[in-house]
Amino acid sequence: MKDTPDANNKEVESMFDSIAKHYDFLNRLLSFGADIYWRRKAIRIISEYLKPTYILDVACGTGDFSIEAAKLNPVKITGIDISEKMLDTGRDKLSKKGLTHKIELLRGDSENLPFDDKQFDLVMCAFGVRNFGDRMKGLKEMSRVLKNGGMVMILEFTKPAGKIFGKIYELYFFRILPLVGKMISGDPSAYKYLPESVYNFPPEEDFVRMMNEAGFSDIHYTSFTRGIVTFYRGLKIEQ
Repeated sequence: MKDTPDANNKEVESMFDSIAKHYDFLNRLLSFGADIYWRRKAIRIISEYLKPTYILDVACGTGDFSIEAAKLNPVKITGIDISEKMLDTGRDKLSKKGLTHKIELLRGDSENLPFDDKQFDLVMCAFGVRNFGDRMKGLKEMSRVLKNGGMVMILEFTKPAGKIFGKIYELYFFRILPLVGKMISGDPSAYKYLPESVYNFPPEEDFVRMMNEAGFSDIHYTSFTRGIVTFYRGLKIEQ
């Protein structure tokens, strides 16, 4: 990947376009179905704190998180992603589930959100922040479109703790996962990029500091599945 944010975003867009038709299947296969559990658990936690009216799903991909968030019974969910082919797959799922009246998927850049300030009660992102070319800019955009006192919620892959489990995870993540992903998707770079992007993501404490700098307060995080995934939530600092 090139270092400039614009170049990174274009490469990420191209990569996800290339794997869009296999994306959902590979998510289920390579996570052993745990990705469904992670999203469900995140939405259950949110439901304990918030009853949002308007939700934004940043880097929504094929819409799985938006579909899960429909259980919160908002008026509207808007998903945004840079990959049109991922969005097309998501729109097909929404049509089959009868959710097109509730969820709208739009093409757009997560670092330049096409919305006015303070529009949403909940801004969420599952497994997308690590793909931002400029993470701070993306986080600040999420803060900008969030209402004062609204909630941000981020799910992201992290490096698991524990020496033995960590070694097993690294073997799977760096050796087996890219091989299976390449065989099924036909893209040799996509599932090689995944472990690299995870291991380049900041540790939890550092990411919490980034969130605070971006405009969030009362930030909490918790790990799922022995640290493979971390759930972050925070509130918009009133401005």
